[in-house]
Amino acid sequence: MIKLLIVEDDANLRNALIKALSKSQYNCTGASSLEEALEATHQESYDVVLLDLKLPDAEGVQVIKKVKESSDAKIIVITGYGDVRTAVESIKAGAYDFIQKPFNLDILEADIKRAVKEKFTEEENFALKELIKKGIDYTLETKNPQFAKVLSLCEKYAKTDTNILLIGETGTGKEVLARYIHEISHRKEKPFLAVECTCIPHELFESELFGHEKGAFTGASQRKKGLIEMAKGGTLFLDEVGDLPTHIQPKLLRFIETKKFRRLGSVREEFADVRIISATNKDLKALCEKGQFREDLYYRLSVLEIKLLPLRERKEDIPILVNFFLNKWNKKISSKAMEKLKTYPWKGNIRELKNLVERACILAEEEYIDNYLFASYEKNESIEEELFGDMPDLELLEARYTAYLLKVLKDVDQVAKVLRCSKRTVYRKLKVLKDRRFNYEG
Repeated sequence: MIKLLIVEDDANLRNALIKALSKSQYNCTGASSLEEALEATHQESYDVVLLDLKLPDAEGVQVIKKVKESSDAKIIVITGYGDVRTAVESIKAGAYDFIQKPFNLDILEADIKRAVKEKFTEEENFALKELIKKGIDYTLETKNPQFAKVLSLCEKYAKTDTNILLIGETGTGKEVLARYIHEISHRKEKPFLAVECTCIPHELFESELFGHEKGAFTGASQRKKGLIEMAKGGTLFLDEVGDLPTHIQPKLLRFIETKKFRRLGSVREEFADVRIISATNKDLKALCEKGQFREDLYYRLSVLEIKLLPLRERKEDIPILVNFFLNKWNKKISSKAMEKLKTYPWKGNIRELKNLVERACILAEEEYIDNYLFASYEKNESIEEELFGDMPDLELLEARYTAYLLKVLKDVDQVAKVLRCSKRTVYRKLKVLKDRRFNYEG
């Protein structure tokens, strides 16, 4: 809900504005002096401040400057002592607009809506810049109408505290979108914590999520805060929530319903206001039917759903993404190569595209990455299909490592560069291969 602070010393007008604007679903607070206004802005964050310039304890543009120092709200000046000069000075001092009494309520409401829209746009642009500063994997710019709708949903849902479920294939950027939602929400000053549900051992999951008391189990030498407690006031991102252990599901459900939890080994309930954003590449409804995921938890997590497009369905965004990745390396790509990139299926989505471009940037000594880009992609793909077939993951990894070492053994520097390791590591691996009696030519 949009929060308004109405700073007006005339009690009748102040109360009339609060009553009228509350009917329009605004959350209104009143203040009769600059001191009260500053106290209110220190205690609460407001979207718009309706500000009278003549108050019992201050008047003129200094009132605007004082409020501006304590709040990032849009300021709409409402005064009965205005003229053109005062209006100009007010705008220069930081006011969004200037309205002279008496005024039409409809005009005031239209002005408030414009101010709110501008404020949210500024916050979203700031959030995008902050995401880039934090090293986020890719830009959220798009030319795809469907993905533009996804971003629009994110902006709409960010204004609520309702739980969100992000659905999409691996590599489509679910965590990036979750961070974006957090950064444009009112929780942006609080923590954003990501939990990779597939990476935490089942027996440790409860302790990691809810924390534990000293002596709760062998090795628990001191009290530990869980991720929920650490994310207090902010957002908890549950990545690949379909892999959430079954014994944790009812406890998470209870927390979502009550905002209360118990540390492992404690009988005391703790409270934490945390928003849950979940992500999955699985069909949670199908898991519910198989009894592998609680149906009531699914409905709690998926009050709001956002489906992410695979990269193959938003190919017009490939140039935007590629140029974003290239800028980090100060490299270029030809238009012909860019068009060729659009023809690939991108089973690994944005993550695969990012890895491919980065690998080519590392290998390319010249300005353009074209040759390294396609040589590394097409050649490796055909060789792997021919040599490795349907090997299990661990065997496949070892086979790839071995084949590549043997193939480019004569250039240890290049091997180390491609595998992103030291020459020492390459030599150590070669010794292991010798011990296993592989035959190779030095």
